[in-house]
Amino acid sequence: MNSGQTISVSWGIVKPTISGIVRLTISRNGEQGITMPGAASQLTIPRPAADSRELPLLVLGHASDPHSERGVNCPGELPPPSDPSLVRRAEEARARLGDRAFILGHHYQRDEVIRFADVTGDSFKLARDAAARPQAEFILFCGVHFMAESADILTADEQRVILPDLAAGCSMADMATYDQVEECWETLEDLGIASTVVPVSYMNSSADIKAFTGRHGGTICTSSNARRALTWALEQGTKVLFLPDQHLGRNTAVLELGLSLDDCVVWNPRRPYGGNDPEALRRATMILWKGHCSVHGRFSAGSVKDVRERIPGVNVIVHPECVHDVVLAADQVGSTEKIIATIEQAQAGTSWAVGTELNLVQRLAHNNQDKTVVFLDKTVCYCSTMNRIDLPHLVWALESLAGGRVVNQITVDPQTTAEAKAALDQMLALS
Repeated sequence: MNSGQTISVSWGIVKPTISGIVRLTISRNGEQGITMPGAASQLTIPRPAADSRELPLLVLGHASDPHSERGVNCPGELPPPSDPSLVRRAEEARARLGDRAFILGHHYQRDEVIRFADVTGDSFKLARDAAARPQAEFILFCGVHFMAESADILTADEQRVILPDLAAGCSMADMATYDQVEECWETLEDLGIASTVVPVSYMNSSADIKAFTGRHGGTICTSSNARRALTWALEQGTKVLFLPDQHLGRNTAVLELGLSLDDCVVWNPRRPYGGNDPEALRRATMILWKGHCSVHGRFSAGSVKDVRERIPGVNVIVHPECVHDVVLAADQVGSTEKIIATIEQAQAGTSWAVGTELNLVQRLAHNNQDKTVVFLDKTVCYCSTMNRIDLPHLVWALESLAGGRVVNQITVDPQTTAEAKAALDQMLALS
């Protein structure tokens, strides 16, 4: 695939067409791109300058299907950058851009990229950090696509959000498409229960799903405030449609709100009535979308048992995106920010097995050498889509912007922005 070809995406299939200028525009009405499930996107990849400094970028996963990523490619240690001049080039381009650029680095990002981040954090913190920097012309989001969408929603119109690799998606977010969620809602309307249902969508969702949530009077949540969001939702109605991560919804409802597993049903978008009996939907308090995180879904209760046998006295702390049995077997459960704070504040000499993304666990181990910090699973595995944002892609984006070429811009259309922001504002109102 030549770097000067246009890439159009339809249902995750990559098809080369003609050359053009980089821009990703997401619009539900289909006016600005090829129709995807619940959104329309057209990705156009520019031709880099013809010199010896061209970078070997694997744009859109080199003709792979970005929606098929499930985090199963576990290489062990990530290789160092192949070109030793990349660090120098990144520094030079960053210096040329100055205050015009603001670089956001997600906690799960690789170290070679994190070193250039102006701020680090989880997805919502980074989006708010971007919104608090109105003087920055370019927001480079070293994360995945739903994070860049959220940043575009929350930043000013004149600011431009850049995703260094457009293939950096999120398998969980892709598990709930706009069309599927609309079909679910129509079914709930047909059953006569939609008026009692309040949608609550996890931050790890597409702009279209956030807009759906806002349009139906719901709220967004993070792993830190999911309890608060569900409590509010159940004060507005009697049921919650929780999107798109079933595990965060179940763990919060059962372990923090005191509901039972019988109060929860799972909605499978590929089956009639989500795979449920209509009466079960009428009885349920929590309607959990059948989605999951490919990284946190790896951990099992066996992983917890094994690490306790290998490291006597170990403390097990896991993210609430883990399956229910893992959360029950762990000593503590918490968001990414809580995991970081817990280990940083722990006593020297303590041991910790951490059930979250490996880049973060390795960084925690390096920064807390007075403690033993290990990955919960024996099989090391990174978030494969997050790791598409590597140093070559960051250098390409920085040099392109410094040279006057705007690449890989993420733009959410005005209607989607307004509806999604309503749901995000509702979350902020709960703080």
